[in-house]
Amino acid sequence: MLSPKENYLKVLRGEIPEYVPSSFEPYTEMIWLDYYFKPVYAPDGFNFSPWGVRYVGSPELNMGGMPEPGFIILHDILKWRDVIKNPGTGNINFEKHYTKSVENFDRENRAIIINGAEYFQTLVSFMGFTEAVMAMYEEPDEVYAMFDYISEYNIEIAKQRIKYTKAEIYMISDDCAAAQHPFISPDMYQRLVKPFHKKHADLAIENGMCITKHDCGHSEVFIPDWIEMGVTGWNPAEPVNDLRGIKKTYGGKLTMDGGTWATVSKDYDLTSDDALIAAIDEYVATFAPDGGFIFNASAPFDMAKFSELGYMDEFNRRNELVKNYFFDNVRNYYK
Repeated sequence: MLSPKENYLKVLRGEIPEYVPSSFEPYTEMIWLDYYFKPVYAPDGFNFSPWGVRYVGSPELNMGGMPEPGFIILHDILKWRDVIKNPGTGNINFEKHYTKSVENFDRENRAIIINGAEYFQTLVSFMGFTEAVMAMYEEPDEVYAMFDYISEYNIEIAKQRIKYTKAEIYMISDDCAAAQHPFISPDMYQRLVKPFHKKHADLAIENGMCITKHDCGHSEVFIPDWIEMGVTGWNPAEPVNDLRGIKKTYGGKLTMDGGTWATVSKDYDLTSDDALIAAIDEYVATFAPDGGFIFNASAPFDMAKFSELGYMDEFNRRNELVKNYFFDNVRNYYK
């Protein structure tokens, strides 16, 4: 039997897996961007990125680092050359740092994922959201020039991470959409952002890696560009997108990790165990054929009631029901 790692890699390569991958059998280990790019955590109030952006943490975000609202380092895109300076990599011991980052991973059973290629989000961290998108609209040549400049550092970091982690998957992690609409138009993406995403995708392909794209929200307009760059996996593939249509159009070319309840009729009463099982059957029947499917489902529940006595126990019971149903009825779908 294939390991969860090899089974998952078959899916990303457009092949039919031996069994349906799911989070119940972990198949990856993630190495997030670290402090050489931006602070992942800010447990002591704030940390600075190598570019000078201040990141803050909060208990509500488990102290995960986010650019501090209102902390702007670039007020005028025309003056980016005076403000944005390449941090340099000459004093970094990449071999020691990245070799250590994977030393305890189960490489036999889990594929290693590294992420990167954040350009739109980096511009937002420099300027704030409104000024960033206005700069892209009013001064696209300057935005492109700045992206080209920061790509020198980003690509060097990516090369070192690939070399010393020997990761199998590169995830382009630049969020470009909100729940209802993309942040930018497809044309603006193609002109200003895609060329730099493609730099990272080309680097991954040169090193024999699979490529996935992380993009929350309503991001389906970018799918043709992703596929053109070599992307074969998308997470979280949220139901605000036309996932049925995407499945029909792209089949096994694009693995969708997500889509939970995207096929479920609003008539389902998901508080019923029978209705929950029926919804799972519909979910699997829609997305599993021809591969490109990751089972990623948990039991829908009223989160507002989690704090009430006994509700968490019921939530756990229903998730156990989903897990058992997966192993009994879904896992061996392709057999």
